[in-house]
Amino acid sequence: MNATEEDRLRLDEADVRNAKTTLVQLLARAGVYSGDAEELIGLVEAGALALAQRELDALAAEAPGGEARYAEGWLDGARAAADGLGARAERTLREAVDRGAGAGEGDGGEDGAEPRPPVGRMELERAKVVVLPLYLSFTDVSDLDPEVSEQVLTAVLGTMTARQRAAYAGRLTRFAEEGRERVARMYAEYGPGSTIAIHGRYSLLHSPTSIAVLERLLTTPEELRVEWDAAELPPAWLDGLTRAWEAAAATAGSLPA
Repeated sequence: MNATEEDRLRLDEADVRNAKTTLVQLLARAGVYSGDAEELIGLVEAGALALAQRELDALAAEAPGGEARYAEGWLDGARAAADGLGARAERTLREAVDRGAGAGEGDGGEDGAEPRPPVGRMELERAKVVVLPLYLSFTDVSDLDPEVSEQVLTAVLGTMTARQRAAYAGRLTRFAEEGRERVARMYAEYGPGSTIAIHGRYSLLHSPTSIAVLERLLTTPEELRVEWDAAELPPAWLDGLTRAWEAAAATAGSLPA
């Protein structure tokens, strides 16, 4: 072993376990339930593994020049390592999601469909973290926010399985980017600062949760309406959001995928 290898920073299993335990204990002092903290750590670990797999996939396509057999061996080895990382990322994600959903809720129903467990506190918090900056990328904070964020987000998340909720921040971000022109037009015409008189039908556009509701309204409208009715939220809000979205179509392009 040379000096460079001796100086290279490495963490062993005990170091990683110590860091995780320290983080869980610090969050507990702040009032975060240990199960929620462990779920978040699991999601971060799964994400780190998935990102590492993508980087390795990129390296696999950059086999060094030279003898063909050497290049083939390089590619085979890189692909095998990437596949191993991907499998590990999948296992870690499943463990984190199952931990968050609770024991016994990972099994499908009689029709084999993946269940939609009750929405957990940490799932709500993750949703709040993603919706606000997305909303602010289109419009300003409104003093007329109807202040029903938790009820609305519970209805939104209730349309998804635990695995879908774990990946919802990415999905919502992609939705906002793909439909950016039309979403921006919708908020400009019906949201905070618009010339539209404040009306109960358009109240939801004054809430950061509206971007999440819009994505679900376009993706799983029937499931959303079931959860919406169960939460006893105003049906007019969905109608107003739908009308605002349709009105924005004329000047802002086509419906996002």
